[in-house]
Amino acid sequence: MFLACQMADVDKMSLPVKLNLSVPAAQEWVGTRRKQLKPWFRFVQTSKFQSPSSVPALGARIVKNIDHFQSNYLCIFVVLILYCLLTSPLLLFAVGTSLGACALISRKNVDQKICVFGQEISLAQQYGLIAMVSLPLFYLAGAGSVVFWVLGASMFFIVLHASFYNNESPEESFELPIQQV
Repeated sequence: MFLACQMADVDKMSLPVKLNLSVPAAQEWVGTRRKQLKPWFRFVQTSKFQSPSSVPALGARIVKNIDHFQSNYLCIFVVLILYCLLTSPLLLFAVGTSLGACALISRKNVDQKICVFGQEISLAQQYGLIAMVSLPLFYLAGAGSVVFWVLGASMFFIVLHASFYNNESPEESFELPIQQV
């Protein structure tokens, strides 16, 4: 009876989209990002930096550059995360401990299921327990401020670059057509 109730709850909690979080899918995603990575010398080419001619041109330029350089912008985001981890030993310890515990329980669950007081604990419950135990450590390490700093700094640099990098060909323009009344 109890098991049937748990199974019914699992069906209610399923996502509307099938997520494929397998290693081959992750490798394919990383491979796609690497193929789309633009040369860094072109990314920082100073002769391409110009102010936009109008506000609509600014919006179109930002959208076009984010689409064109999204892998480069992702690299900037990852570098800022690594910078924060390496400059905060306590945060590095917290992340390492949490990931190590997750790796340990995933390896242990391959051989046998973990039981507490005769009750089998699912892998999701074990990950939830690790998250609950890790939260105070992340709080002490200042992970919240790091997350907001990385997001803010990334958005600042990405929008700044996307705003001023002129990635259009000379014959192409973002000017709106003038309508005559």
